[in-house]
Amino acid sequence: MKQAILVVSFGTSYNESRIKTIEAIERAMKDEFADYELRRAFTSRIIIEILKKRDGIYVDSVPEAMEKLAKAGYERVIIQPTLVMGGEENDCMLAAVKEYEEQFDRVVCGKPLLSEEEDYQRLSDILADDTKEYDREGTEIILMGHGTEHAANGTYERLAGVFRQKGYGRYHIGTVEAEPSFKTVKEEVGKTDSSRMVLQPLMIVSGDHAHNDMAGRDADSWKSQLESDGYQVVCLLKGMGELEGVRQMFVDHAKTAQRKMEDMG
Repeated sequence: MKQAILVVSFGTSYNESRIKTIEAIERAMKDEFADYELRRAFTSRIIIEILKKRDGIYVDSVPEAMEKLAKAGYERVIIQPTLVMGGEENDCMLAAVKEYEEQFDRVVCGKPLLSEEEDYQRLSDILADDTKEYDREGTEIILMGHGTEHAANGTYERLAGVFRQKGYGRYHIGTVEAEPSFKTVKEEVGKTDSSRMVLQPLMIVSGDHAHNDMAGRDADSWKSQLESDGYQVVCLLKGMGELEGVRQMFVDHAKTAQRKMEDMG
């Protein structure tokens, strides 16, 4: 029986970050699912086109990847997104997969990083452990999420709540394009006596938002705004995909999908 696992990412035009994050997740999947053919797809058409024109790197969209798997005679396919939440990109992925379901014996989709309560508990511990050297008096740690108009945006508030419940009081979450806004985060840290701010992306890759909106030299970047307020700022340009614990969370979601597929017969 021909089986494949399709790892679906938003994508990034930052090659170094892609190697450290998306490709690292894919390697973890390959190690766990040795009997499966590993395939890649990106959801961002813009990034797919940039990579093709700039670097000669060809990445399939989800429909293209599903079409190729069907034509190659694969019977069972696991689709595992490397997305943070079940937002618009995940919805589009699911819709694209549904169009091809009947061409396979079995197709199952794993869940995004933050889907169940256990995921929030695990991720908060992973991120706290990764940044523990900064978790000290006088320092606040700010995690930058993307933000979305989708209902899934509540994921950020939920994760922030878990940080608080677990006693990680120096951690704050803001988003580039939604709520909690950076203004809200600045109000939060302004109530502390801390003089140092540590910024890190709450994103799988360290791409355009991390390099420009978070750590950029422009006056409106988070780093510049905080420095203009008198804070010492440290920027950690690290995507969550670099963390072994995060990669394992995705592998575990794919294993759950695999068990679901096996239960189907």
